[in-house]
Amino acid sequence: MRPINRPRVKVCCIASVAEAWLAIEHGASAIGLVSAMPSGPGPIEEELIAEIAKLVPPGVASFLLTCKQDVQAIIDQQRRLRVNTIQICDRLVDGTYSDLRQALPGVALVQVIHVTGPESVDEAQMIAPYVNAILLDSGNPSLRIKELGGTGRVHDWSLSRKIRETIDVPLFLAGGLTPENVAEAIRTVEPFGVDVCSGLRTEGRLDSKKLGAFFDEVHAFSD
Repeated sequence: MRPINRPRVKVCCIASVAEAWLAIEHGASAIGLVSAMPSGPGPIEEELIAEIAKLVPPGVASFLLTCKQDVQAIIDQQRRLRVNTIQICDRLVDGTYSDLRQALPGVALVQVIHVTGPESVDEAQMIAPYVNAILLDSGNPSLRIKELGGTGRVHDWSLSRKIRETIDVPLFLAGGLTPENVAEAIRTVEPFGVDVCSGLRTEGRLDSKKLGAFFDEVHAFSD
């Protein structure tokens, strides 16, 4: 049996400069900065997002999580905040990925697919050629008050595995990951990266012990 490559780790819902450094010092390859959302944990003011993004060292990706569906609004947001990666948490309605690439050269585009059923496989396959990566999460954008992440729920990893096997771009796995289940998630899906938010927090704060336990589980896999 071939060894499973060790996935990158994105620590999301970063709430302060101190949390960003805590995640990076533990080995995070990326941090997630959540802008205004219709629901869920983690949104911070744009001024703080810009401050944190400015301090992120080379080699670490700064992900802006945005719920905006208008391409020009996303472009304007990135130019204000200067992150190097845009995580699009909802479906684009006005404009295209090509418009984003043309306006923001060098900025990576990551599209979230909320795994709600087999239709999510088709959606991921359709979008993958136009983005740098796909991120699978457990939200539901069809609700009256949209869930676009941070639910703490695990979705069907067999669908995640099928998506990973049928797209040609890196795949990040999110949704209810914790130190207790991340090893199983990695073995089941074999993602390029794992993305964690609520599973590393205690009373709303990023927990150093949980971070350490999570990275210990991830580091058990081969490079």
